[in-house]
Amino acid sequence: MRTFDSLTEREILALAIALEEEDGRIYADFADGLMESYPDQARKFEALRTEEDGHRHRLLTLYRERFGEHIPLLRRQDVKGFVSRRPVWLTRPLGLNAVRKQAALMELETRRFYEQSARRTTDAGIRQLLGDLAEEERRHEHTAGEIASAKISEAEEATAHRLFVLQVVQPGLAGLMDGSVSTLAPLFAAAFATKNSWDTFAVGLAASIGAGISMGFAEALSDDGSLTGRGRPLARGIVCGLMTALGGLGHTLPYLIPNIHTATTVAVGVVAVELVVIAWIRNRYMDTPLLAAIFQIVIGGLLVFLAGILIGSS
Repeated sequence: MRTFDSLTEREILALAIALEEEDGRIYADFADGLMESYPDQARKFEALRTEEDGHRHRLLTLYRERFGEHIPLLRRQDVKGFVSRRPVWLTRPLGLNAVRKQAALMELETRRFYEQSARRTTDAGIRQLLGDLAEEERRHEHTAGEIASAKISEAEEATAHRLFVLQVVQPGLAGLMDGSVSTLAPLFAAAFATKNSWDTFAVGLAASIGAGISMGFAEALSDDGSLTGRGRPLARGIVCGLMTALGGLGHTLPYLIPNIHTATTVAVGVVAVELVVIAWIRNRYMDTPLLAAIFQIVIGGLLVFLAGILIGSS
């Protein structure tokens, strides 16, 4: 790696051109990643990309005047002192706060590079351009810091809410419903058949984990999210699987209580809480009327619960 002090004026300009090209591509990736959820913020990053492209043209023009057509390949990783950038722009969906921090760091680093370079150069034209670019990068740094804190339009808020429901709430709710309801029958069947808390706990634990794995794979393999906007399948599968297991474990854990009657009483209370929570989530995020959601969930849960009791008592 080269040290900054060892760079010639030609190499400083070549590095500046490479920095502007890289920053422009990163801002284009930011704009693309934010367009679906935050279109207004994405357009601001597109404007920054255009300005970085203007910087590149000015640097190229001056380089040709001073040193000709050939530009040596010199990148930030070839020079000591530059910060290693984490590729957050490859993550979907992008978070505004993560993008703001990355963009502000980029502009701070580039501004300091221009300021240090302007002090070292003896060519008046190069020094003037680098000084001007340092001031423009200072403005960019301020703009990047404001982008994430700017007021998000109602349309963007609605889009972000819709994506949150599609990518997090729906798979999580599906898992919670399956885990809370489907494990009732084997759990209470075991409780009434064995009259033993530990055996019942083992059945409930196996049913919860098994349901979690099954639902997680089913959700992850259902679609890749490219057309539905439901996000990355791996993330959906993890959310769905964890919530399925959690839904089953909620009323399984009471059977760690040695007394089977006390454990069953507590488990029934937990089931009631779980069903109310599911009904609230459906009302809050799925626009299902609260009474209708409660009726649907309670009726379904009650039928499964009774099936478990009948089977276990027979």
